[in-house]
Amino acid sequence: MRTLLIVDDEKNIRLGLKAIIERGQPDRYALLFASDGEEALGVIRERPVDIVITDIRMPGMDGLTLIGEIAKGEERPIVMILSGYDDFQYAREAMQHEVKEYLLKPIVRDELFDALQRAERDLERKTELSVRLEAAHHYREELLASQLNYIFLHPAMEEREITERCEKAGWGTLSASSPADGRSSAAGEGDASGPAADYYVALLNVHGGLTGGRTAETLIAQLAAEQCGSRIYFKDKDDRLVILCERVEPLHTLLDFMSENHVAGLIGLSDRMAAPHQVKQAYAQAKEALKYGFLQASREPALLVFDGKKERLAGQPVPLEDIRKLANMLGTDRDREMKQILAELLDPKRLTAFDIAYLEEISKQLNELVFDGVFHQYGEESVEILRIYKKVGSIYSFESIHDYYHAAEDLLLRLSDYVGNLRSVHAEHKEMKKAVSYIHENFHRDLNMAMVSNHVSLNYSYFSQTFKEFTGESFVVYLKRVRIQKAKALLEESDARIYEVGEQVGFENTKQFNRVFRELEGISAMEYRSKFDAFGSSRVGQ
Repeated sequence: MRTLLIVDDEKNIRLGLKAIIERGQPDRYALLFASDGEEALGVIRERPVDIVITDIRMPGMDGLTLIGEIAKGEERPIVMILSGYDDFQYAREAMQHEVKEYLLKPIVRDELFDALQRAERDLERKTELSVRLEAAHHYREELLASQLNYIFLHPAMEEREITERCEKAGWGTLSASSPADGRSSAAGEGDASGPAADYYVALLNVHGGLTGGRTAETLIAQLAAEQCGSRIYFKDKDDRLVILCERVEPLHTLLDFMSENHVAGLIGLSDRMAAPHQVKQAYAQAKEALKYGFLQASREPALLVFDGKKERLAGQPVPLEDIRKLANMLGTDRDREMKQILAELLDPKRLTAFDIAYLEEISKQLNELVFDGVFHQYGEESVEILRIYKKVGSIYSFESIHDYYHAAEDLLLRLSDYVGNLRSVHAEHKEMKKAVSYIHENFHRDLNMAMVSNHVSLNYSYFSQTFKEFTGESFVVYLKRVRIQKAKALLEESDARIYEVGEQVGFENTKQFNRVFRELEGISAMEYRSKFDAFGSSRVGQ
């Protein structure tokens, strides 16, 4: 149904036209009425109007002034003049504003319907042309969005190729429009001739949605187009909204909109750019700015502006010793100390002084030295631990450093319990039996704990603790006892000299052998042999 506005200061004329149209073409037009130009202009500004039939001579704002005001608008209805023979000079002046229909009073029914039929054809052609233009415009938008995404995915692309791709995709040729889906649009002020010579790239990372079946993304995108001088917006490979805009101030309107509608999200903003080839650099800046939202304590929407001049502590070495301490403390019931170290490593106030790469490196080392190390050494644990483990692998799996810290702490404590339980189980594990067997087979060699722990493929520190739990003695003491037991058998059963016995069981010299023998048996090796000989055996003791 078309909307038709009748403007005439005579009520009878308005009612007469209403009666003719409703009888001749019922249910085809929604009829509106105004008694002068000013009232008519108010109606047009409040709602879309397809056709206007207006008198020329009216008190207040006359028809010619009304037609001139209508011509200034973006949405222009088809205008028909309604007047008498003596007003033809005014009618000719109105023709300068593309008024094509001139209806004489009194109105002739057939002439009115013929004029309306011609207006209908004009409206249909206008709609068809608009659809075609919008389709062509949408295609150019899609092409440019595709090219920009391709540029963003290829960091090494040279400026010349970037410029060529942007120009071929229509940079500078897009016209204003507002597609219904809200996914990709060019919009702005004035002639809206594509991305301006000077522009910013804004990157919106939106979480959650709105009620009423409309997503936050769609509404924010539409607001971006209306408020930010946006020439184009689209989704990047990480599902973030990329906006090319001319002005920064209206982005705060977006933030207010997000806050009012309880939409969690951040906006990263680039420096001002002046040429198409800088779009990749601008996108990288917006993405870099967006990263710093991770350190924010507040969950309120915020605008994060790239600042290349801001001095941060770049190249600062990551505290690896503290991270290694965490690895060594696993399974030792030192949860309080581990939590304190982790809290210091991930303190947001301290981290704000550093480049974001510093935090990324801390996360990487926590993964490699602590979390990954547990699974490499002990194998996989429960599904729940594995779920947390996989998420903690990237800090950007979380909305903020606080969320990441709590997940990392949870994982750390769970793994500590896991390692502690495994250590108690491993006290009777086959690795320890294998280690003991290896000692008994190789006691006569230059043997040490590193060799045995490597033989059973266990961490040196873990092996030391587990071996003591399994045997009740430290590795050194256990090895001494094995060697002395073997030495006693040789002293009883062979004619070997004392120093030869010591060498055969793995001691470096006779002095060390005698010291250890006395330490464990309370007497020297010679005394032991003499004691054994007293029961009837004859041995050479020199």
